Amino acid sequence: MRVLLVEDDAELAQRLAAALTEAGYAVDHAADGVDAEFRGQTETYDAAVLDLGLPGMDGLSVLDAWRGNGRRLPVIVLTARGRWHDKLAGFDAGADDYLVKPFATEELVLRLRAIIRRSGGHAHPQLACGALALDDNAGRFTLRDEVLALTAQEHRILAYLMHRRDAVVSRSELGEHVYEQGYDPDSNVLDVLIGRIRRKIGAERLVTERGKGFRLVELP
Repeated sequence: MRVLLVEDDAELAQRLAAALTEAGYAVDHAADGVDAEFRGQTETYDAAVLDLGLPGMDGLSVLDAWRGNGRRLPVIVLTARGRWHDKLAGFDAGADDYLVKPFATEELVLRLRAIIRRSGGHAHPQLACGALALDDNAGRFTLRDEVLALTAQEHRILAYLMHRRDAVVSRSELGEHVYEQGYDPDSNVLDVLIGRIRRKIGAERLVTERGKGFRLVELP
């Protein structure tokens, strides 16, 4: 899953980016509102973490611009202001969730996972495709109740396929959602990782639809 982190406090941004990366997300960072607005309009993200107090363009204006242009990515708003009318303004602009600073990074990760699941129509943190299961809160895959040892990139790819388990996912879509900005779609890295995942879950569970992409198959 690919996330846009919008935070002008360099120290906080570094800490949040590290926590989100450790949790399995590909993270792009924007330090001002103008850059954030542009990235949100032109790049593909599964969610955004958006600070309200930004230079250049405030967070509410960024969010309003995204929503006004039809961008539907789930957004968690961050602010140092905890007053009700400030929260209301955020929700009115199209926020999906709200965190008041200071907050625990673990809470941000849990809330982010929840809004991404809901945006894909999955309310429960336990996702399954036959005997393959993902505990989204724990960030752990199991196959027939045995924990799978996956690298961070393998986990990221398989998690996205699990969230889209009823669909064929194209190479370009997978690349857009699991890699940071600058991913080369012609790279064979994706093929290598898909091969590794197949060896760990069984090749028959992850099939290639010729000319279309990849699909998880529900098997016991």
